[in-house]
Amino acid sequence: MTVDFTASDAAIRSAGHAMSSLYPKQSQLEATAVENFCEYLRIPTVQPNVNYDDCVAFLQKQAKSLDLPLKVYHVHPDKPIVIITWEGLKPSLPAILLNSHMDVVPVFADQWTYPPFSAHMDEKGNIYARGSQDMKCVGIQYLEAIRRLKLKGQCFNRTIHLSFVPDEEIGGVLGMREFVHTKDFQALNLGFALDEGVASPTNDFFLYNGERSLWHLWIYCPGNPGHGSLMLDNTAGEKIRIVIDKFMDFRAKEKAKLKDPKVKLGDVTSVNLTQLQGGIQTNVIPDQLVVAFDIRIAVTVDEKKFEDMVMGWCKEAGDDVHVKFEQKNEKIETTKVDSTNPFWVEFKKASDKLGVNLDIGIFPGATDSRFVRSVGIPAIGFSPMNNTPILLHDHNEYLNKDVFLRGVEIYTELIPAVANA
Repeated sequence: MTVDFTASDAAIRSAGHAMSSLYPKQSQLEATAVENFCEYLRIPTVQPNVNYDDCVAFLQKQAKSLDLPLKVYHVHPDKPIVIITWEGLKPSLPAILLNSHMDVVPVFADQWTYPPFSAHMDEKGNIYARGSQDMKCVGIQYLEAIRRLKLKGQCFNRTIHLSFVPDEEIGGVLGMREFVHTKDFQALNLGFALDEGVASPTNDFFLYNGERSLWHLWIYCPGNPGHGSLMLDNTAGEKIRIVIDKFMDFRAKEKAKLKDPKVKLGDVTSVNLTQLQGGIQTNVIPDQLVVAFDIRIAVTVDEKKFEDMVMGWCKEAGDDVHVKFEQKNEKIETTKVDSTNPFWVEFKKASDKLGVNLDIGIFPGATDSRFVRSVGIPAIGFSPMNNTPILLHDHNEYLNKDVFLRGVEIYTELIPAVANA
Protein backbone atom coordinates (compact mmCIF):
# COMPACT_ATOMS: atom_id res chain seq x y z
CA MET A 1 0.00 0.00 0.00
CA THR A 2 1.09 3.61 -0.49
CA VAL A 3 0.34 6.91 1.17
CA ASP A 4 0.96 10.02 -0.91
CA PHE A 5 2.16 13.24 0.73
CA THR A 6 2.69 15.20 -2.49
CA ALA A 7 2.54 18.95 -1.95
CA SER A 8 0.15 20.97 -4.08
CA ASP A 9 1.54 22.53 -7.27
CA ALA A 10 0.72 26.01 -5.99
CA ALA A 11 2.57 25.41 -2.74
CA ILE A 12 5.62 24.14 -4.61
CA ARG A 13 5.71 27.16 -6.93
CA SER A 14 5.30 29.54 -4.00
CA ALA A 15 8.07 27.88 -1.98
CA GLY A 16 10.32 27.80 -5.04
CA HIS A 17 9.98 31.56 -5.54
CA ALA A 18 10.78 32.11 -1.86
CA MET A 19 13.94 30.01 -2.08
CA SER A 20 15.18 31.75 -5.21
CA SER A 21 14.95 35.15 -3.52
CA LEU A 22 16.27 34.11 -0.10
CA TYR A 23 19.35 32.00 -0.78
CA PRO A 24 20.91 31.15 2.63
CA LYS A 25 24.56 31.73 3.36
CA GLN A 26 26.83 28.67 3.39
CA SER A 27 27.09 28.80 7.19
CA GLN A 28 23.29 28.66 7.46
CA LEU A 29 23.16 25.63 5.18
CA GLU A 30 25.81 23.90 7.26
CA ALA A 31 23.95 24.69 10.48
CA THR A 32 20.75 23.28 9.01
CA ALA A 33 22.55 20.13 7.89
CA VAL A 34 24.06 19.50 11.33
CA GLU A 35 20.77 20.24 13.10
CA ASN A 36 18.91 17.80 10.86
CA PHE A 37 21.60 15.17 11.35
CA CYS A 38 21.38 15.45 15.13
CA GLU A 39 17.58 15.43 15.12
CA TYR A 40 17.56 12.26 13.03
CA LEU A 41 20.13 10.61 15.33
CA ARG A 42 17.96 11.33 18.38
CA ILE A 43 15.17 9.15 17.01
CA PRO A 44 15.90 5.76 18.65
CA THR A 45 15.15 3.41 15.77
CA VAL A 46 17.03 0.66 17.57
CA GLN A 47 16.51 -3.01 16.83
CA PRO A 48 14.57 -5.07 17.68
CA ASN A 49 10.90 -4.05 17.45
CA VAL A 50 11.48 -0.64 15.91
CA ASN A 51 8.72 1.96 15.87
CA TYR A 52 9.39 3.98 12.71
CA ASP A 53 6.62 6.57 13.21
CA ASP A 54 8.92 9.37 14.37
CA CYS A 55 11.30 8.64 11.51
CA VAL A 56 8.53 8.91 8.95
CA ALA A 57 7.31 12.18 10.50
CA PHE A 58 10.87 13.56 10.40
CA LEU A 59 11.24 12.63 6.72
CA GLN A 60 7.85 14.14 5.89
CA LYS A 61 9.11 17.38 7.38
CA GLN A 62 12.31 17.18 5.33
CA ALA A 63 10.43 16.48 2.11
CA LYS A 64 8.20 19.48 2.77
CA SER A 65 11.23 21.71 3.35
CA LEU A 66 12.60 20.56 -0.01
CA ASP A 67 9.25 20.93 -1.81
CA LEU A 68 9.43 17.32 -2.92
CA PRO A 69 6.72 14.65 -2.91
CA LEU A 70 6.98 11.76 -0.47
CA LYS A 71 5.32 8.36 -0.52
CA VAL A 72 5.25 5.68 2.13
CA TYR A 73 5.05 2.07 0.95
CA HIS A 74 4.21 -0.86 3.19
CA VAL A 75 5.27 -4.30 1.99
CA HIS A 76 4.58 -5.34 5.59
CA PRO A 77 2.65 -3.53 8.35
CA ASP A 78 4.83 -1.36 10.58
CA LYS A 79 7.72 -1.60 8.10
CA PRO A 80 7.48 1.69 6.18
CA ILE A 81 9.57 2.34 3.08
CA VAL A 82 9.82 6.08 2.51
CA ILE A 83 10.52 7.44 -0.98
CA ILE A 84 11.21 11.12 -1.67
CA THR A 85 11.28 11.93 -5.37
CA TRP A 86 12.86 14.72 -7.42
CA GLU A 87 11.56 14.32 -10.95
CA GLY A 88 14.06 14.76 -13.76
CA LEU A 89 13.82 16.70 -16.99
CA LYS A 90 13.61 13.39 -18.87
CA PRO A 91 11.55 11.20 -16.53
CA SER A 92 11.42 8.36 -19.04
CA LEU A 93 15.13 7.75 -18.49
CA PRO A 94 16.05 5.13 -15.86
CA ALA A 95 16.20 6.88 -12.50
CA ILE A 96 18.79 7.13 -9.72
CA LEU A 97 18.20 5.59 -6.27
CA LEU A 98 19.89 7.06 -3.19
CA ASN A 99 19.25 4.42 -0.55
CA SER A 100 19.75 4.44 3.22
CA HIS A 101 18.27 2.52 6.13
CA MET A 102 16.49 4.01 9.13
CA ASP A 103 17.21 1.35 11.73
CA VAL A 104 20.27 0.99 13.96
CA VAL A 105 21.75 -1.84 16.01
CA PRO A 106 21.31 -2.20 19.79
CA VAL A 107 23.50 -0.34 22.27
CA PHE A 108 25.07 -0.99 25.67
CA ALA A 109 24.50 2.46 27.10
CA ASP A 110 26.81 1.93 30.10
CA GLN A 111 29.73 1.53 27.68
CA TRP A 112 29.18 4.95 26.07
CA THR A 113 30.82 8.20 27.15
CA TYR A 114 27.65 10.09 26.19
CA PRO A 115 24.06 8.80 25.91
CA PRO A 116 23.88 6.90 22.60
CA PHE A 117 20.84 8.80 21.31
CA SER A 118 21.83 12.25 22.51
CA ALA A 119 23.82 13.29 19.41
CA HIS A 120 26.26 15.00 21.80
CA MET A 121 28.93 17.06 20.05
CA ASP A 122 32.23 17.36 21.93
CA GLU A 123 34.83 20.11 21.70
CA LYS A 124 36.44 18.40 18.67
CA GLY A 125 33.17 18.44 16.75
CA ASN A 126 32.64 14.68 17.10
CA ILE A 127 28.92 13.83 17.13
CA TYR A 128 28.26 10.76 19.29
CA ALA A 129 25.21 8.63 18.54
CA ARG A 130 24.22 5.20 17.36
CA GLY A 131 23.74 5.55 13.61
CA SER A 132 26.19 8.42 13.20
CA GLN A 133 28.25 6.24 10.85
CA ASP A 134 25.79 3.44 10.11
CA MET A 135 24.05 5.04 8.33
CA LYS A 136 21.87 7.98 9.23
CA CYS A 137 24.73 10.24 8.19
CA VAL A 138 24.37 9.19 4.55
CA GLY A 139 20.59 9.66 4.53
CA ILE A 140 20.97 13.24 5.74
CA GLN A 141 23.91 13.90 3.41
CA TYR A 142 21.68 12.96 0.48
CA LEU A 143 18.95 15.33 1.69
CA GLU A 144 21.30 18.22 2.36
CA ALA A 145 23.03 17.80 -0.99
CA ILE A 146 19.62 17.91 -2.67
CA ARG A 147 18.79 21.03 -0.65
CA ARG A 148 21.88 22.81 -1.99
CA LEU A 149 21.28 21.70 -5.56
CA LYS A 150 17.68 22.88 -5.51
CA LEU A 151 18.67 26.23 -4.02
CA LYS A 152 21.10 26.68 -6.90
CA GLY A 153 18.22 26.07 -9.31
CA GLN A 154 19.82 22.97 -10.79
CA CYS A 155 17.84 20.31 -12.62
CA PHE A 156 18.95 16.95 -13.99
CA ASN A 157 17.91 14.62 -16.76
CA ARG A 158 17.19 11.63 -14.57
CA THR A 159 14.68 11.40 -11.75
CA ILE A 160 16.24 10.96 -8.30
CA HIS A 161 14.55 8.79 -5.65
CA LEU A 162 15.73 8.93 -2.04
CA SER A 163 14.72 5.74 -0.21
CA PHE A 164 14.70 5.25 3.55
CA VAL A 165 14.12 1.59 4.34
CA PRO A 166 13.51 -0.47 7.48
CA ASP A 167 15.21 -3.44 9.07
CA GLU A 168 18.48 -3.50 7.14
CA GLU A 169 20.28 -4.33 10.38
CA ILE A 170 18.36 -7.60 10.69
CA GLY A 171 18.79 -8.68 7.08
CA GLY A 172 16.29 -6.48 5.26
CA VAL A 173 13.88 -9.43 5.17
CA LEU A 174 10.75 -7.27 5.60
CA GLY A 175 12.33 -4.25 3.91
CA MET A 176 14.39 -3.99 0.73
CA ARG A 177 14.56 -7.74 0.13
CA GLU A 178 10.85 -7.94 -0.62
CA PHE A 179 10.38 -4.39 -1.88
CA VAL A 180 12.59 -5.01 -4.96
CA HIS A 181 10.07 -7.59 -6.17
CA THR A 182 7.02 -5.32 -5.97
CA LYS A 183 5.30 -3.36 -8.72
CA ASP A 184 5.91 -0.18 -6.69
CA PHE A 185 9.66 -0.74 -6.88
CA GLN A 186 9.51 -1.57 -10.58
CA ALA A 187 7.57 1.66 -11.16
CA LEU A 188 10.56 3.62 -9.88
CA ASN A 189 12.26 2.68 -13.17
CA LEU A 190 15.74 2.52 -11.70
CA GLY A 191 18.99 2.44 -13.63
CA PHE A 192 21.57 2.90 -10.87
CA ALA A 193 21.76 3.02 -7.08
CA LEU A 194 23.99 4.35 -4.35
CA ASP A 195 24.01 2.78 -0.89
CA GLU A 196 26.25 2.60 2.16
CA GLY A 197 29.93 1.85 2.53
CA VAL A 198 32.02 2.28 5.67
CA ALA A 199 34.31 4.89 7.17
CA SER A 200 37.95 4.91 6.12
CA PRO A 201 40.74 5.54 8.67
CA THR A 202 43.00 6.85 5.91
CA ASN A 203 42.73 9.76 3.50
CA ASP A 204 41.21 7.45 0.88
CA PHE A 205 37.50 6.61 0.57
CA PHE A 206 36.24 3.03 0.45
CA LEU A 207 33.96 2.14 -2.45
CA TYR A 208 32.27 -1.23 -2.95
CA ASN A 209 30.93 -2.67 -6.20
CA GLY A 210 29.87 -6.05 -4.85
CA GLU A 211 29.31 -8.17 -1.77
CA ARG A 212 30.17 -11.63 -0.61
CA SER A 213 27.28 -14.07 -0.40
CA LEU A 214 25.88 -14.31 3.12
CA TRP A 215 25.20 -17.77 4.50
CA HIS A 216 23.92 -18.34 8.04
CA LEU A 217 23.68 -22.05 8.72
CA TRP A 218 23.06 -24.43 11.60
CA ILE A 219 24.56 -27.90 11.68
CA TYR A 220 22.68 -30.47 13.72
CA CYS A 221 24.65 -33.32 15.26
CA PRO A 222 22.41 -36.01 16.79
CA GLY A 223 23.90 -38.84 18.81
CA ASN A 224 23.40 -41.51 21.43
CA PRO A 225 22.38 -40.05 24.83
CA GLY A 226 23.32 -41.52 28.17
CA HIS A 227 25.03 -41.10 31.52
CA GLY A 228 27.98 -38.75 31.61
CA SER A 229 30.24 -41.48 32.99
CA LEU A 230 29.91 -43.75 29.95
CA MET A 231 32.09 -43.90 26.83
CA LEU A 232 29.35 -44.37 24.25
CA ASP A 233 29.83 -44.59 20.49
CA ASN A 234 28.23 -42.21 18.01
CA THR A 235 27.81 -39.26 20.41
CA ALA A 236 26.81 -35.76 19.45
CA GLY A 237 30.02 -34.41 20.98
CA GLU A 238 32.23 -36.54 18.74
CA LYS A 239 30.32 -35.44 15.67
CA ILE A 240 30.28 -31.74 16.46
CA ARG A 241 34.04 -31.80 17.14
CA ILE A 242 34.65 -33.00 13.58
CA VAL A 243 32.32 -30.36 12.17
CA ILE A 244 33.92 -27.54 14.15
CA ASP A 245 37.44 -28.69 13.26
CA LYS A 246 36.60 -28.72 9.55
CA PHE A 247 35.15 -25.23 9.59
CA MET A 248 37.87 -23.75 11.77
CA ASP A 249 40.68 -25.33 9.74
CA PHE A 250 39.15 -23.78 6.62
CA ARG A 251 38.86 -20.46 8.47
CA ALA A 252 42.56 -20.58 9.39
CA LYS A 253 43.55 -21.04 5.74
CA GLU A 254 41.40 -18.11 4.62
CA LYS A 255 42.68 -15.92 7.46
CA ALA A 256 46.28 -16.69 6.46
CA LYS A 257 45.60 -15.13 3.04
CA LEU A 258 45.12 -11.77 4.76
CA LYS A 259 48.82 -11.68 5.64
CA ASP A 260 49.29 -10.47 2.08
CA PRO A 261 48.69 -6.69 2.27
CA LYS A 262 47.16 -6.77 -1.20
CA VAL A 263 44.39 -9.11 -0.02
CA LYS A 264 41.37 -7.44 1.60
CA LEU A 265 38.74 -8.95 3.86
CA GLY A 266 36.21 -8.85 1.03
CA ASP A 267 38.54 -11.05 -1.07
CA VAL A 268 38.38 -14.08 1.24
CA THR A 269 35.64 -16.33 2.57
CA SER A 270 35.11 -15.58 6.25
CA VAL A 271 33.86 -18.23 8.67
CA ASN A 272 32.88 -17.59 12.27
CA LEU A 273 31.34 -19.89 14.85
CA THR A 274 28.61 -17.79 16.41
CA GLN A 275 26.36 -20.10 18.48
CA LEU A 276 26.45 -23.46 20.24
CA GLN A 277 23.32 -25.14 21.58
CA GLY A 278 22.48 -28.38 23.32
CA GLY A 279 22.62 -30.39 26.49
CA ILE A 280 20.49 -30.28 29.63
CA GLN A 281 22.88 -31.20 32.43
CA THR A 282 26.61 -31.74 32.89
CA ASN A 283 26.27 -35.44 33.72
CA VAL A 284 23.97 -36.25 30.79
CA ILE A 285 25.32 -36.96 27.32
CA PRO A 286 23.01 -34.94 25.01
CA ASP A 287 21.01 -36.49 22.21
CA GLN A 288 21.90 -33.52 19.98
CA LEU A 289 24.33 -30.62 19.75
CA VAL A 290 23.92 -27.77 17.29
CA VAL A 291 26.45 -25.25 15.99
CA ALA A 292 25.86 -22.08 13.97
CA PHE A 293 28.27 -20.45 11.53
CA ASP A 294 28.27 -17.04 9.87
CA ILE A 295 29.86 -17.45 6.44
CA ARG A 296 30.55 -14.76 3.84
CA ILE A 297 31.56 -16.37 0.55
CA ALA A 298 34.02 -14.55 -1.69
CA VAL A 299 32.76 -13.61 -5.15
CA THR A 300 35.51 -15.74 -6.73
CA VAL A 301 34.26 -18.96 -5.08
CA ASP A 302 32.12 -21.57 -6.84
CA GLU A 303 29.23 -21.75 -4.38
CA LYS A 304 28.04 -25.17 -5.54
CA LYS A 305 31.48 -26.64 -4.85
CA PHE A 306 31.57 -24.86 -1.48
CA GLU A 307 28.21 -26.32 -0.50
CA ASP A 308 29.32 -29.78 -1.62
CA MET A 309 32.39 -29.40 0.59
CA VAL A 310 30.23 -28.53 3.62
CA MET A 311 27.95 -31.47 2.98
CA GLY A 312 31.01 -33.70 2.72
CA TRP A 313 32.19 -32.52 6.14
CA CYS A 314 28.77 -33.36 7.60
CA LYS A 315 28.85 -36.83 6.07
CA GLU A 316 32.34 -37.37 7.45
CA ALA A 317 31.18 -36.28 10.93
CA GLY A 318 28.73 -39.16 11.18
CA ASP A 319 25.21 -40.45 10.70
CA ASP A 320 22.31 -37.97 10.45
CA VAL A 321 24.48 -34.84 10.71
CA HIS A 322 22.62 -32.27 8.62
CA VAL A 323 22.45 -28.59 7.71
CA LYS A 324 19.62 -26.07 7.96
CA PHE A 325 20.07 -22.66 6.35
CA GLU A 326 18.86 -19.59 8.20
CA GLN A 327 20.03 -17.44 5.29
CA LYS A 328 21.50 -18.49 1.98
CA ASN A 329 22.01 -15.62 -0.42
CA GLU A 330 22.70 -16.54 -4.01
CA LYS A 331 25.74 -15.18 -5.80
CA ILE A 332 24.96 -11.77 -7.29
CA GLU A 333 26.85 -10.18 -10.16
CA THR A 334 29.13 -7.35 -9.12
CA THR A 335 28.64 -3.86 -10.52
CA LYS A 336 30.97 -2.99 -13.37
CA VAL A 337 33.52 -0.29 -12.58
CA ASP A 338 34.78 0.23 -16.10
CA SER A 339 33.86 2.04 -19.29
CA THR A 340 30.86 -0.24 -19.89
CA ASN A 341 29.03 1.40 -16.97
CA PRO A 342 28.17 5.04 -17.80
CA PHE A 343 27.12 5.75 -14.21
CA TRP A 344 30.49 4.60 -12.95
CA VAL A 345 32.29 6.67 -15.59
CA GLU A 346 30.56 9.87 -14.42
CA PHE A 347 30.91 8.96 -10.74
CA LYS A 348 34.66 8.47 -11.21
CA LYS A 349 35.04 11.73 -13.13
CA ALA A 350 33.32 13.66 -10.35
CA SER A 351 35.42 11.90 -7.71
CA ASP A 352 38.62 12.75 -9.52
CA LYS A 353 37.52 16.36 -9.85
CA LEU A 354 36.99 16.50 -6.08
CA GLY A 355 40.33 14.85 -5.34
CA VAL A 356 38.49 11.88 -3.79
CA ASN A 357 40.78 8.86 -4.05
CA LEU A 358 38.70 5.68 -4.17
CA ASP A 359 39.82 2.37 -2.67
CA ILE A 360 37.63 -0.08 -4.64
CA GLY A 361 36.75 -3.52 -3.35
CA ILE A 362 34.15 -6.09 -2.34
CA PHE A 363 32.13 -5.16 0.74
CA PRO A 364 33.05 -7.54 3.56
CA GLY A 365 29.59 -7.48 5.17
CA ALA A 366 26.09 -7.33 3.71
CA THR A 367 23.92 -4.33 2.81
CA ASP A 368 20.67 -3.72 0.96
CA SER A 369 22.76 -3.24 -2.20
CA ARG A 370 22.70 -7.00 -2.71
CA PHE A 371 18.93 -6.97 -3.17
CA VAL A 372 19.10 -4.09 -5.63
CA ARG A 373 21.82 -5.83 -7.64
CA SER A 374 19.84 -9.08 -7.53
CA VAL A 375 17.18 -7.56 -9.80
CA GLY A 376 19.75 -6.33 -12.32
CA ILE A 377 20.33 -2.77 -11.12
CA PRO A 378 23.99 -1.71 -10.74
CA ALA A 379 24.75 -0.37 -7.27
CA ILE A 380 27.74 1.14 -5.52
CA GLY A 381 28.34 1.26 -1.77
CA PHE A 382 29.92 4.52 -0.70
CA SER A 383 29.89 6.48 2.55
CA PRO A 384 31.94 9.70 2.24
CA MET A 385 33.80 9.40 5.54
CA ASN A 386 37.60 9.39 5.47
CA ASN A 387 40.20 9.95 8.19
CA THR A 388 37.64 8.39 10.51
CA PRO A 389 37.90 5.26 12.68
CA ILE A 390 35.50 2.47 11.74
CA LEU A 391 32.94 2.48 14.56
CA LEU A 392 29.80 0.97 13.06
CA HIS A 393 28.12 -1.27 15.67
CA ASP A 394 30.78 -0.23 18.21
CA HIS A 395 30.49 1.62 21.52
CA ASN A 396 30.93 5.42 21.24
CA GLU A 397 30.08 5.50 17.54
CA TYR A 398 30.67 9.03 16.28
CA LEU A 399 31.22 11.12 13.17
CA ASN A 400 33.02 14.43 13.11
CA LYS A 401 30.94 17.43 12.07
CA ASP A 402 33.45 18.55 9.44
CA VAL A 403 33.69 15.08 7.94
CA PHE A 404 29.89 14.95 7.78
CA LEU A 405 29.71 18.34 6.04
CA ARG A 406 32.47 17.38 3.62
CA GLY A 407 30.31 14.39 2.71
CA VAL A 408 27.44 16.72 1.85
CA GLU A 409 29.77 18.63 -0.48
CA ILE A 410 30.91 15.39 -2.11
CA TYR A 411 27.34 14.28 -2.81
CA THR A 412 26.59 17.74 -4.20
CA GLU A 413 29.01 16.82 -7.00
CA LEU A 414 28.34 13.09 -7.29
CA ILE A 415 24.55 13.25 -7.48
CA PRO A 416 24.47 15.57 -10.53
CA ALA A 417 27.12 13.45 -12.20
CA VAL A 418 25.11 10.22 -12.08
CA ALA A 419 21.77 11.99 -12.58
CA ASN A 420 23.00 13.34 -15.92
CA ALA A 421 24.85 10.18 -16.98
